[in-house]
Amino acid sequence: MHREPTYSHGMWFDSWSDIVRVLLVGVASYAFLIASIRISGKRTLAQLNAFDFIVTVALGSTLATILLTSDVAFVEGIVALSLLLLLQAVVAFAAAMSRRIRKLTTAAPTLLLRNGAIDEDALRRQRVARADVEQAVRQSGAGDLSSVAAVVMESNGKLSVISRDRLGDASALGALGLSKEN
Repeated sequence: MHREPTYSHGMWFDSWSDIVRVLLVGVASYAFLIASIRISGKRTLAQLNAFDFIVTVALGSTLATILLTSDVAFVEGIVALSLLLLLQAVVAFAAAMSRRIRKLTTAAPTLLLRNGAIDEDALRRQRVARADVEQAVRQSGAGDLSSVAAVVMESNGKLSVISRDRLGDASALGALGLSKEN
């Protein structure tokens, strides 16, 4: 008795035309995406905040769909990629012009350490371990927390360490409630 395999022929290989389509559409889509990102400016390539991360994931998903789904024509895929890049540019521009839109799309920086004292509530809210703050302080070249004026969790998730001797007038920290006096 002859049994048919339980997998389909398409599991391993469908046709050479599908392979050629993936190669041609892949190269063209990739080239388009690289050119578009370069044209859209450094903001697209900067450190990712949550909004930029979402756009990046959507671009990757769209590119994968263009590559692997023969139901999506190349031009449709290019339109989808262009739309995502346009929306990202519009929102980034609007965020640069409007504090309200910036607050909607970008997380505010958070002060995690002030004048050598770690803010445990801020650590909990941001889900950051004390060890992460200590590591950032060490990487900045400081050996003890008391030599640090501030550690700020930036909107992109990076930790900025400002030593007491580099605090200056603290104008970059004013929005966080830290001034030279406190």
